[in-house]
Amino acid sequence: MAPTEVRRGSGPGRTLPQAVPAVAALTLGLWGIDRHNSMWRDESVSYQVAHRSLGDLWGLLGNIDAVHGLYYLLMHAVFGLWDGGLVALRLPSTLATALAAAGVAAIGARLAGRRAGTLAGLVFALLPMTQHYAQEGRSYALVTAAVTWATYFLVRAMSASRARWWTAYALTLALACWLHEFAVFALVAHGLTLCRLRVPRQVWRRWGVAALSAGLSLLPLVAVSAGQADEQLTWLTRPSPSQWLQYAAIAVTGILLRQFLVRGPAAAQRGGARELTALALPLLVVPAGLLMTLSYVRPWYVDRYVLYGMAGLALLVGAALSRAVGQRHRLPPVLQALTVCVAATAAVAVLLPWALLIRSPESRKDDVVAVTHAVQRTAHHGDGVLFMPGRRREWLLSYPQVLHRLDDLALAESPAASRTLQGTELPADEIRRRILAQHRIIALSDPAGQPLDPFPREEVKRRTLGAYFEECGRTRVHGARITVYVRRGHCTQ
Repeated sequence: MAPTEVRRGSGPGRTLPQAVPAVAALTLGLWGIDRHNSMWRDESVSYQVAHRSLGDLWGLLGNIDAVHGLYYLLMHAVFGLWDGGLVALRLPSTLATALAAAGVAAIGARLAGRRAGTLAGLVFALLPMTQHYAQEGRSYALVTAAVTWATYFLVRAMSASRARWWTAYALTLALACWLHEFAVFALVAHGLTLCRLRVPRQVWRRWGVAALSAGLSLLPLVAVSAGQADEQLTWLTRPSPSQWLQYAAIAVTGILLRQFLVRGPAAAQRGGARELTALALPLLVVPAGLLMTLSYVRPWYVDRYVLYGMAGLALLVGAALSRAVGQRHRLPPVLQALTVCVAATAAVAVLLPWALLIRSPESRKDDVVAVTHAVQRTAHHGDGVLFMPGRRREWLLSYPQVLHRLDDLALAESPAASRTLQGTELPADEIRRRILAQHRIIALSDPAGQPLDPFPREEVKRRTLGAYFEECGRTRVHGARITVYVRRGHCTQ
Protein backbone atom coordinates (compact mmCIF):
# COMPACT_ATOMS: atom_id res chain seq x y z
CA MET A 1 0.00 0.00 0.00
CA ALA A 2 1.44 3.37 -1.01
CA PRO A 3 1.86 5.89 1.76
CA THR A 4 -0.97 8.09 0.50
CA GLU A 5 -3.41 5.23 -0.08
CA VAL A 6 -4.89 5.28 3.38
CA ARG A 7 -7.81 2.94 4.07
CA ARG A 8 -11.26 4.49 4.29
CA GLY A 9 -14.11 3.26 6.41
CA SER A 10 -17.45 2.92 4.64
CA GLY A 11 -21.00 1.81 5.23
CA PRO A 12 -23.55 2.62 7.91
CA GLY A 13 -21.26 1.58 10.73
CA ARG A 14 -18.45 3.98 9.93
CA THR A 15 -19.21 6.18 12.97
CA LEU A 16 -19.33 3.21 15.36
CA PRO A 17 -15.55 3.16 16.05
CA GLN A 18 -15.73 6.76 17.28
CA ALA A 19 -19.04 6.56 19.15
CA VAL A 20 -18.35 3.54 21.35
CA PRO A 21 -14.98 4.74 22.78
CA ALA A 22 -16.32 8.28 23.20
CA VAL A 23 -19.28 7.05 25.24
CA ALA A 24 -16.98 4.77 27.27
CA ALA A 25 -14.54 7.62 27.99
CA LEU A 26 -17.38 9.97 28.92
CA THR A 27 -18.91 7.40 31.27
CA LEU A 28 -15.58 6.71 32.95
CA GLY A 29 -14.89 10.41 33.25
CA LEU A 30 -18.23 11.15 34.89
CA TRP A 31 -17.86 8.24 37.31
CA GLY A 32 -16.71 9.78 40.59
CA ILE A 33 -15.86 13.11 38.94
CA ASP A 34 -15.88 14.95 42.29
CA ARG A 35 -13.22 12.52 43.69
CA HIS A 36 -14.95 12.42 47.08
CA ASN A 37 -15.13 16.23 47.11
CA SER A 38 -11.36 16.70 46.84
CA MET A 39 -9.18 19.08 44.83
CA TRP A 40 -5.41 19.33 44.68
CA ARG A 41 -3.36 22.50 44.51
CA ASP A 42 -2.87 22.68 40.72
CA GLU A 43 -6.62 22.42 40.24
CA SER A 44 -7.06 25.09 42.89
CA VAL A 45 -4.89 27.38 40.75
CA SER A 46 -7.22 26.77 37.80
CA TYR A 47 -10.28 27.39 39.97
CA GLN A 48 -9.21 30.61 41.62
CA VAL A 49 -7.49 32.11 38.55
CA ALA A 50 -10.51 31.40 36.33
CA HIS A 51 -12.70 33.24 38.84
CA ARG A 52 -10.68 36.45 38.54
CA SER A 53 -11.97 39.31 36.42
CA LEU A 54 -10.75 39.46 32.83
CA GLY A 55 -8.62 42.48 33.72
CA ASP A 56 -6.96 40.69 36.62
CA LEU A 57 -6.54 37.55 34.53
CA TRP A 58 -4.90 39.47 31.72
CA GLY A 59 -2.55 41.13 34.19
CA LEU A 60 -1.58 37.74 35.62
CA LEU A 61 -0.76 36.26 32.21
CA GLY A 62 1.58 39.14 31.46
CA ASN A 63 3.47 38.31 34.63
CA ILE A 64 3.34 34.48 34.95
CA ASP A 65 1.59 31.34 33.71
CA ALA A 66 0.97 32.57 30.17
CA VAL A 67 1.49 28.98 29.02
CA HIS A 68 -1.92 28.17 30.51
CA GLY A 69 -3.54 31.43 29.44
CA LEU A 70 -5.94 30.05 26.84
CA TYR A 71 -7.09 27.36 29.25
CA TYR A 72 -7.74 29.91 32.00
CA LEU A 73 -9.76 32.03 29.58
CA LEU A 74 -11.78 28.98 28.59
CA MET A 75 -12.46 28.12 32.23
CA HIS A 76 -13.39 31.75 32.92
CA ALA A 77 -16.06 31.39 30.25
CA VAL A 78 -17.20 28.03 31.67
CA PHE A 79 -17.64 29.46 35.16
CA GLY A 80 -19.38 32.48 33.67
CA LEU A 81 -21.98 30.18 32.16
CA TRP A 82 -22.20 27.72 35.06
CA ASP A 83 -20.33 28.02 38.33
CA GLY A 84 -20.75 24.35 39.15
CA GLY A 85 -17.81 23.87 41.50
CA LEU A 86 -15.67 20.77 41.06
CA VAL A 87 -17.89 19.28 38.35
CA ALA A 88 -17.68 22.43 36.24
CA LEU A 89 -13.92 22.56 36.85
CA ARG A 90 -13.38 19.02 35.54
CA LEU A 91 -16.14 18.61 32.97
CA PRO A 92 -14.15 20.22 30.11
CA SER A 93 -11.38 17.66 30.66
CA THR A 94 -13.91 14.82 30.70
CA LEU A 95 -15.48 15.99 27.45
CA ALA A 96 -12.05 16.49 25.89
CA THR A 97 -11.07 12.94 26.84
CA ALA A 98 -14.19 11.59 25.14
CA LEU A 99 -13.29 13.65 22.08
CA ALA A 100 -9.73 12.32 22.17
CA ALA A 101 -10.97 8.72 22.43
CA ALA A 102 -13.13 9.32 19.37
CA GLY A 103 -10.09 10.74 17.57
CA VAL A 104 -7.94 7.72 18.40
CA ALA A 105 -10.71 5.47 17.12
CA ALA A 106 -11.04 7.50 13.93
CA ILE A 107 -7.30 7.22 13.25
CA GLY A 108 -7.29 3.48 13.94
CA ALA A 109 -10.34 2.88 11.73
CA ARG A 110 -8.85 4.92 8.93
CA LEU A 111 -5.57 3.04 8.95
CA ALA A 112 -6.45 -0.48 10.07
CA GLY A 113 -10.22 -0.95 9.92
CA ARG A 114 -13.22 -0.35 12.16
CA ARG A 115 -12.48 -3.12 14.63
CA ALA A 116 -8.95 -1.86 15.22
CA GLY A 117 -10.27 1.69 15.58
CA THR A 118 -12.91 0.73 18.12
CA LEU A 119 -10.44 -1.29 20.17
CA ALA A 120 -7.80 1.48 20.04
CA GLY A 121 -10.34 4.05 21.24
CA LEU A 122 -11.46 1.77 24.06
CA VAL A 123 -7.87 1.09 25.11
CA PHE A 124 -7.25 4.84 25.22
CA ALA A 125 -10.34 5.38 27.37
CA LEU A 126 -9.29 2.61 29.77
CA LEU A 127 -5.66 3.66 30.24
CA PRO A 128 -5.13 4.74 33.88
CA MET A 129 -3.26 7.85 32.80
CA THR A 130 -6.14 8.85 30.52
CA GLN A 131 -8.69 8.38 33.29
CA HIS A 132 -6.50 10.33 35.71
CA TYR A 133 -6.45 13.48 33.57
CA ALA A 134 -10.04 13.08 32.43
CA GLN A 135 -10.88 14.18 35.98
CA GLU A 136 -8.26 16.90 36.33
CA GLY A 137 -9.08 20.59 36.22
CA ARG A 138 -6.07 21.41 34.04
CA SER A 139 -5.38 21.70 30.31
CA TYR A 140 -3.73 18.35 29.56
CA ALA A 141 -6.81 16.43 28.40
CA LEU A 142 -7.71 19.32 26.09
CA VAL A 143 -4.18 19.33 24.63
CA THR A 144 -4.45 15.58 24.05
CA ALA A 145 -7.76 15.96 22.22
CA ALA A 146 -6.36 18.70 19.99
CA VAL A 147 -3.17 16.76 19.15
CA THR A 148 -5.16 13.59 18.47
CA TRP A 149 -7.49 15.28 16.02
CA ALA A 150 -4.60 17.13 14.41
CA THR A 151 -3.05 13.71 13.85
CA TYR A 152 -6.29 12.47 12.27
CA PHE A 153 -6.35 15.49 9.98
CA LEU A 154 -2.76 14.71 9.01
CA VAL A 155 -3.80 11.18 8.04
CA ARG A 156 -6.60 12.57 5.89
CA ALA A 157 -4.36 15.23 4.39
CA MET A 158 -1.76 12.67 3.29
CA SER A 159 -4.37 10.79 1.25
CA ALA A 160 -6.27 13.73 -0.20
CA SER A 161 -5.30 16.67 -2.38
CA ARG A 162 -7.81 18.99 -0.75
CA ALA A 163 -6.31 21.89 1.12
CA ARG A 164 -9.03 21.78 3.78
CA TRP A 165 -7.38 18.86 5.58
CA TRP A 166 -4.06 20.68 5.78
CA THR A 167 -5.86 23.79 7.02
CA ALA A 168 -7.66 21.75 9.68
CA TYR A 169 -4.34 20.17 10.66
CA ALA A 170 -2.58 23.52 11.04
CA LEU A 171 -5.43 25.13 13.00
CA THR A 172 -5.93 22.19 15.35
CA LEU A 173 -2.23 21.83 16.05
CA ALA A 174 -1.96 25.57 16.68
CA LEU A 175 -4.84 25.26 19.16
CA ALA A 176 -3.01 22.41 20.93
CA CYS A 177 0.17 24.49 21.18
CA TRP A 178 -1.70 27.49 22.52
CA LEU A 179 -3.23 25.26 25.19
CA HIS A 180 0.29 24.09 26.09
CA GLU A 181 3.49 24.88 24.22
CA PHE A 182 4.94 21.39 24.56
CA ALA A 183 2.34 20.14 22.10
CA VAL A 184 4.86 21.38 19.53
CA PHE A 185 6.77 18.11 20.01
CA ALA A 186 3.93 16.39 18.15
CA LEU A 187 5.22 18.19 15.04
CA VAL A 188 8.52 16.35 15.36
CA ALA A 189 6.68 13.04 15.71
CA HIS A 190 4.59 13.82 12.64
CA GLY A 191 7.69 14.73 10.66
CA LEU A 192 9.25 11.38 11.55
CA THR A 193 6.06 9.66 10.40
CA LEU A 194 6.30 11.32 7.00
CA CYS A 195 9.93 10.32 6.78
CA ARG A 196 9.20 6.67 7.58
CA LEU A 197 6.34 6.55 5.07
CA ARG A 198 8.50 8.18 2.38
CA VAL A 199 5.72 10.46 1.27
CA PRO A 200 5.97 12.43 -1.99
CA ARG A 201 7.65 15.82 -2.06
CA GLN A 202 4.29 17.52 -2.47
CA VAL A 203 3.13 16.13 0.89
CA TRP A 204 6.34 17.29 2.54
CA ARG A 205 5.83 20.76 1.12
CA ARG A 206 2.24 21.03 2.33
CA TRP A 207 3.12 19.67 5.74
CA GLY A 208 5.96 22.17 5.98
CA VAL A 209 3.60 25.06 5.27
CA ALA A 210 1.08 23.81 7.82
CA ALA A 211 3.75 23.18 10.47
CA LEU A 212 5.32 26.59 9.87
CA SER A 213 1.93 28.27 10.13
CA ALA A 214 1.22 26.58 13.45
CA GLY A 215 4.70 27.45 14.71
CA LEU A 216 4.47 31.10 13.69
CA SER A 217 1.10 31.46 15.39
CA LEU A 218 2.79 30.37 18.62
CA LEU A 219 5.48 33.07 18.58
CA PRO A 220 3.57 35.62 20.73
CA LEU A 221 3.02 33.01 23.43
CA VAL A 222 6.66 31.89 23.28
CA ALA A 223 7.85 35.48 23.55
CA VAL A 224 5.83 36.05 26.72
CA SER A 225 6.25 32.66 28.40
CA ALA A 226 10.01 32.39 27.78
CA GLY A 227 10.66 35.11 30.34
CA GLN A 228 8.40 33.37 32.86
CA ALA A 229 9.79 29.83 32.60
CA ASP A 230 12.68 30.21 35.05
CA GLU A 231 10.41 31.38 37.86
CA GLN A 232 7.54 29.08 37.00
CA LEU A 233 9.46 25.81 36.67
CA THR A 234 11.95 26.14 39.54
CA TRP A 235 10.39 23.12 41.25
CA LEU A 236 11.41 20.76 38.44
CA THR A 237 14.57 18.64 38.43
CA ARG A 238 16.29 16.56 35.77
CA PRO A 239 14.64 13.24 34.90
CA SER A 240 15.37 10.57 37.49
CA PRO A 241 16.58 7.03 36.69
CA SER A 242 13.11 5.70 37.54
CA GLN A 243 11.55 8.07 35.01
CA TRP A 244 13.99 6.89 32.35
CA LEU A 245 13.19 3.27 33.21
CA GLN A 246 9.48 3.99 32.90
CA TYR A 247 10.04 5.68 29.55
CA ALA A 248 12.21 2.78 28.36
CA ALA A 249 9.53 0.27 29.35
CA ILE A 250 6.87 2.15 27.39
CA ALA A 251 9.16 2.57 24.37
CA VAL A 252 10.10 -1.13 24.35
CA THR A 253 6.43 -2.05 24.61
CA GLY A 254 5.71 0.11 21.60
CA ILE A 255 8.55 -1.43 19.61
CA LEU A 256 7.41 -4.97 20.45
CA LEU A 257 3.86 -4.17 19.42
CA ARG A 258 5.15 -2.75 16.16
CA GLN A 259 7.11 -5.92 15.47
CA PHE A 260 4.04 -8.02 16.17
CA LEU A 261 1.96 -5.96 13.76
CA VAL A 262 4.34 -5.64 10.80
CA ARG A 263 5.33 -9.30 10.68
CA GLY A 264 1.89 -10.58 9.73
CA PRO A 265 1.40 -13.17 7.01
CA ALA A 266 -1.01 -11.11 4.90
CA ALA A 267 0.29 -8.37 2.65
CA ALA A 268 -2.79 -6.22 3.28
CA GLN A 269 -2.32 -6.46 7.03
CA ARG A 270 1.33 -5.55 6.68
CA GLY A 271 0.44 -2.46 4.63
CA GLY A 272 -2.07 -1.15 7.17
CA ALA A 273 0.22 -2.01 10.06
CA ARG A 274 3.11 -0.19 8.42
CA GLU A 275 1.16 3.05 8.24
CA LEU A 276 -0.32 2.74 11.71
CA THR A 277 2.99 1.95 13.38
CA ALA A 278 4.76 4.69 11.44
CA LEU A 279 2.26 7.11 12.95
CA ALA A 280 1.74 5.68 16.43
CA LEU A 281 5.27 4.76 17.51
CA PRO A 282 6.79 8.25 16.97
CA LEU A 283 3.83 9.84 18.75
CA LEU A 284 4.45 7.53 21.70
CA VAL A 285 8.22 7.88 22.06
CA VAL A 286 9.36 11.16 20.43
CA PRO A 287 7.64 13.89 22.51
CA ALA A 288 8.52 12.33 25.87
CA GLY A 289 12.03 11.40 24.76
CA LEU A 290 12.76 14.89 23.43
CA LEU A 291 11.42 16.62 26.53
CA MET A 292 13.38 14.35 28.86
CA THR A 293 16.58 14.92 26.87
CA LEU A 294 16.08 18.69 26.81
CA SER A 295 15.53 18.60 30.55
CA TYR A 296 19.23 17.99 31.06
CA VAL A 297 19.72 21.55 29.79
CA ARG A 298 16.55 23.07 31.28
CA PRO A 299 14.54 20.84 33.65
CA TRP A 300 11.10 20.90 32.03
CA TYR A 301 9.95 17.28 32.02
CA VAL A 302 6.69 16.17 33.60
CA ASP A 303 4.86 13.21 32.08
CA ARG A 304 1.53 15.07 31.88
CA TYR A 305 3.11 17.67 29.59
CA VAL A 306 3.23 15.01 26.86
CA LEU A 307 0.10 13.08 27.85
CA TYR A 308 -0.95 12.99 24.20
CA GLY A 309 1.67 10.30 23.58
CA MET A 310 -0.82 7.83 25.12
CA ALA A 311 -2.78 8.06 21.87
CA GLY A 312 0.15 6.35 20.14
CA LEU A 313 0.19 3.55 22.71
CA ALA A 314 -3.56 3.02 22.37
CA LEU A 315 -3.29 2.77 18.58
CA LEU A 316 -0.61 0.10 18.82
CA VAL A 317 -2.41 -1.92 21.49
CA GLY A 318 -5.76 -1.62 19.70
CA ALA A 319 -4.32 -2.81 16.39
CA ALA A 320 -2.57 -5.72 18.13
CA LEU A 321 -5.80 -6.74 19.88
CA SER A 322 -7.69 -6.51 16.60
CA ARG A 323 -5.21 -8.79 14.94
CA ALA A 324 -5.37 -11.24 17.85
CA VAL A 325 -9.17 -11.27 17.66
CA GLY A 326 -8.95 -11.88 13.93
CA GLN A 327 -6.84 -14.97 14.53
CA ARG A 328 -9.29 -16.55 16.98
CA HIS A 329 -10.87 -18.65 14.20
CA ARG A 330 -7.82 -20.88 14.43
CA LEU A 331 -8.93 -22.01 17.89
CA PRO A 332 -11.85 -24.34 18.75
CA PRO A 333 -15.01 -22.45 19.86
CA VAL A 334 -14.61 -23.51 23.49
CA LEU A 335 -11.05 -22.20 23.62
CA GLN A 336 -12.17 -18.98 21.91
CA ALA A 337 -14.76 -18.34 24.63
CA LEU A 338 -12.30 -19.28 27.36
CA THR A 339 -9.67 -16.93 25.93
CA VAL A 340 -12.10 -14.02 25.86
CA CYS A 341 -13.22 -14.68 29.46
CA VAL A 342 -9.66 -14.95 30.75
CA ALA A 343 -8.60 -11.76 28.93
CA ALA A 344 -11.62 -9.82 30.22
CA THR A 345 -11.07 -11.03 33.79
CA ALA A 346 -7.39 -10.14 33.67
CA ALA A 347 -8.16 -6.67 32.33
CA VAL A 348 -10.68 -5.99 35.12
CA ALA A 349 -8.31 -7.35 37.78
CA VAL A 350 -5.52 -5.05 36.58
CA LEU A 351 -7.50 -1.91 35.79
CA LEU A 352 -10.13 -1.80 38.54
CA PRO A 353 -7.71 -1.07 41.43
CA TRP A 354 -6.16 1.71 39.34
CA ALA A 355 -9.59 3.11 38.48
CA LEU A 356 -10.60 3.20 42.16
CA LEU A 357 -7.32 4.82 43.22
CA ILE A 358 -7.57 7.50 40.52
CA ARG A 359 -10.96 8.53 41.90
CA SER A 360 -9.70 8.95 45.47
CA PRO A 361 -8.06 12.03 47.06
CA GLU A 362 -4.89 9.98 47.61
CA SER A 363 -4.26 9.89 43.86
CA ARG A 364 -3.04 13.52 44.03
CA LYS A 365 -0.27 15.19 45.99
CA ASP A 366 -2.60 16.95 48.41
CA ASP A 367 -6.22 17.86 49.04
CA VAL A 368 -7.10 21.55 49.24
CA VAL A 369 -10.64 20.81 50.42
CA ALA A 370 -9.41 18.65 53.31
CA VAL A 371 -6.90 21.33 54.32
CA THR A 372 -9.62 23.97 54.30
CA HIS A 373 -11.94 21.89 56.47
CA ALA A 374 -9.13 21.16 58.91
CA VAL A 375 -8.30 24.88 59.20
CA GLN A 376 -11.98 25.65 59.79
CA ARG A 377 -12.04 23.19 62.69
CA THR A 378 -8.72 24.36 64.15
CA ALA A 379 -8.52 28.12 63.71
CA HIS A 380 -10.14 30.84 65.78
CA HIS A 381 -11.34 34.05 64.18
CA GLY A 382 -8.41 36.50 63.97
CA ASP A 383 -5.66 33.90 64.42
CA GLY A 384 -2.47 34.56 62.52
CA VAL A 385 -1.73 32.22 59.64
CA LEU A 386 1.62 31.39 58.06
CA PHE A 387 2.13 29.43 54.85
CA MET A 388 5.45 27.58 54.90
CA PRO A 389 6.47 27.92 52.11
CA GLY A 390 4.47 30.89 50.86
CA ARG A 391 3.28 29.11 47.71
CA ARG A 392 1.16 26.86 49.94
CA ARG A 393 -1.19 29.83 50.31
CA GLU A 394 -2.87 28.08 47.39
CA TRP A 395 -4.42 25.67 49.91
CA LEU A 396 -6.85 28.39 51.03
CA LEU A 397 -7.10 30.71 48.03
CA SER A 398 -10.04 28.86 46.50
CA TYR A 399 -11.92 29.30 49.80
CA PRO A 400 -11.58 33.01 50.62
CA GLN A 401 -14.34 32.80 53.24
CA VAL A 402 -11.94 30.74 55.36
CA LEU A 403 -8.77 32.70 54.56
CA HIS A 404 -10.42 36.04 55.34
CA ARG A 405 -11.15 34.91 58.92
CA LEU A 406 -7.42 34.78 59.55
CA ASP A 407 -4.60 37.34 59.63
CA ASP A 408 -2.17 36.41 56.85
CA LEU A 409 1.04 37.49 58.59
CA ALA A 410 3.41 37.33 55.60
CA LEU A 411 1.17 38.66 52.83
CA ALA A 412 2.23 41.94 51.22
CA GLU A 413 -0.13 42.01 48.22
CA SER A 414 -2.98 39.69 47.31
CA PRO A 415 -2.67 37.46 44.23
CA ALA A 416 -4.96 39.67 42.16
CA ALA A 417 -3.32 42.94 43.23
CA SER A 418 0.21 41.62 42.65
CA ARG A 419 -0.74 39.84 39.40
CA THR A 420 0.69 36.59 40.73
CA LEU A 421 -0.66 33.14 41.54
CA GLN A 422 -0.19 33.14 45.32
CA GLY A 423 0.48 36.80 46.15
CA THR A 424 3.71 38.46 47.27
CA GLU A 425 5.19 38.36 50.77
CA LEU A 426 6.68 40.97 53.07
CA PRO A 427 10.41 41.31 53.75
CA ALA A 428 11.81 38.89 56.34
CA ASP A 429 12.16 41.55 59.08
CA GLU A 430 8.53 42.65 58.71
CA ILE A 431 7.33 39.04 58.80
CA ARG A 432 9.25 38.54 62.06
CA ARG A 433 7.73 41.66 63.58
CA ARG A 434 4.20 40.56 62.68
CA ILE A 435 4.77 37.04 64.03
CA LEU A 436 5.95 38.44 67.37
CA ALA A 437 2.80 40.56 67.62
CA GLN A 438 0.61 37.42 67.61
CA HIS A 439 -0.42 35.13 70.45
CA ARG A 440 -1.75 32.21 68.38
CA ILE A 441 -0.68 31.20 64.88
CA ILE A 442 -1.84 28.50 62.45
CA ALA A 443 1.07 27.25 60.32
CA LEU A 444 0.37 25.32 57.11
CA SER A 445 3.38 23.37 55.86
CA ASP A 446 4.40 20.40 53.76
CA PRO A 447 4.53 16.92 55.32
CA ALA A 448 7.66 15.89 57.21
CA GLY A 449 10.56 14.87 55.00
CA GLN A 450 9.93 17.47 52.29
CA PRO A 451 12.88 19.80 51.49
CA LEU A 452 12.74 23.17 53.22
CA ASP A 453 12.93 26.34 51.16
CA PRO A 454 16.20 28.18 51.98
CA PHE A 455 14.85 31.67 51.24
CA PRO A 456 15.22 34.31 54.00
CA ARG A 457 11.44 34.72 54.39
CA GLU A 458 10.99 31.01 55.01
CA GLU A 459 13.95 30.79 57.38
CA VAL A 460 12.68 33.66 59.50
CA LYS A 461 9.26 32.01 59.80
CA ARG A 462 10.81 28.80 61.09
CA ARG A 463 13.35 30.50 63.40
CA THR A 464 10.85 32.88 65.00
CA LEU A 465 8.27 30.20 65.64
CA GLY A 466 10.94 27.92 67.12
CA ALA A 467 12.36 30.61 69.40
CA TYR A 468 9.19 32.25 70.77
CA PHE A 469 6.35 29.77 70.27
CA GLU A 470 5.52 26.18 71.11
CA GLU A 471 3.38 23.63 69.34
CA CYS A 472 -0.11 23.34 70.83
CA GLY A 473 -1.69 20.87 68.45
CA ARG A 474 -1.02 19.36 65.05
CA THR A 475 -3.34 18.00 62.37
CA ARG A 476 -2.17 15.90 59.46
CA VAL A 477 -4.25 15.79 56.31
CA HIS A 478 -3.34 14.36 52.93
CA GLY A 479 -0.30 16.28 51.70
CA ALA A 480 -0.20 18.88 54.47
CA ARG A 481 0.49 19.61 58.14
CA ILE A 482 -1.54 22.12 60.13
CA THR A 483 0.22 23.16 63.33
CA VAL A 484 -1.10 25.45 66.08
CA TYR A 485 1.61 27.61 67.70
CA VAL A 486 1.10 29.66 70.86
CA ARG A 487 3.45 31.72 72.97
CA ARG A 488 5.70 29.55 75.11
CA GLY A 489 4.08 28.51 78.36
CA HIS A 490 0.55 29.30 77.21
CA CYS A 491 -0.51 26.00 75.65
CA THR A 492 -3.64 24.78 77.47
CA GLN A 493 -4.02 21.57 75.50
